[in-house]
Amino acid sequence: LIVGIKNKAANLVARVAIRAWCHYVNKKWLGGILTNWPTTKMRLHKFRDLRTKQKMGGLNCLLKRDATMLKRQLSNLQTYLGGIKYMTRLPNIVIIVDQQEEYTT
Repeated sequence: LIVGIKNKAANLVARVAIRAWCHYVNKKWLGGILTNWPTTKMRLHKFRDLRTKQKMGGLNCLLKRDATMLKRQLSNLQTYLGGIKYMTRLPNIVIIVDQQEEYTT
């Protein structure tokens, strides 16, 4: 798992992780991704189910309000869990990129 959430490192982390076939987090780190694994696993299943429904056209036959709500939820899940969508167990190693604090002057 490669983690890099700073603006400068986010795009680079995503590109490198995809080339290396690794999982990555390049947006906000959600608390409990690793320590509360059962909940994260449940959210990943929900994310995969919503993506499957969208690809199969299942969201089109819902009411407009329900479809919009599910699309918004899918968008949020894609933003935060997109890099770990195929993770099935806890990672053996976590690499944190650019962990020094930023000082704003």
